Amino acid sequence: MDGFGTTTRIAFAASDAPLAQQALDDLIDLYGEWGPDEADVMVALGGDGFMLQTLHATQGLDLPVYGMNRGTVGFLMNEFSADQLPRRLAEAEQAIINPLRMRATQVDGEVQEALAINEVSLLRAGPQAAKLRISVDDRVRLEELVCDGALVATPAGSTAYNYSAHGPILPIGSGVLALTAMAAYRPRRWRGALLPKSARVRFDVVDAERRPVMADADSRSVMNVASVEIESDPTVEHRILFDPGHGLEERLIREQFA
Repeated sequence: MDGFGTTTRIAFAASDAPLAQQALDDLIDLYGEWGPDEADVMVALGGDGFMLQTLHATQGLDLPVYGMNRGTVGFLMNEFSADQLPRRLAEAEQAIINPLRMRATQVDGEVQEALAINEVSLLRAGPQAAKLRISVDDRVRLEELVCDGALVATPAGSTAYNYSAHGPILPIGSGVLALTAMAAYRPRRWRGALLPKSARVRFDVVDAERRPVMADADSRSVMNVASVEIESDPTVEHRILFDPGHGLEERLIREQFA
């Protein structure tokens, strides 16, 4: 990526894992450290969960983030090496992703908003299955989905929870969102839909008092929701850096042949 070199100002962030903390100390000794407001790039040390935290924390800084895996999962991370970090940053490929914006209205009328890089999910929060009415662009598309839950995933998040729920893997530049059901009971085995990135998705919880549902945006939860509106937010851009030949597009393709 243009602009990085031996004088690159690097900010570091690390998860609490001992392996990540040791890597943080080693890298600061080698390359020094700058504050996020002064740096050219952020290097995140941990797993995918910590990478998501770092992207959310730096979204107002227009700062590219280069992750190195010091955690248990590393789909969004590069291989760890302390050597020649400025060169790796200079040669890195950039992927730009837009998050989803969630607007969740609770049963008591309170409204909560959050951004999600991977997915927004709705999950039953009681012993009975959830009942959801699904609208797309203000048009009801499914009057009643009886299920354990449903989610809307971005291409970047399509290999995460979405993939575990048997949703499709989406190419990073596809301009598509995945709407995926978890354990659909009625319609029987309904697997979901592919929607344009511009789509506005709304879930209304049927009988929310008796069949409570929670909403989750990248692990930030809202309990007892009555409705949830989800759409891609093009005004927010996250810039993720990958080693050449190991970019997000390549990883998404490779995952399908694993």
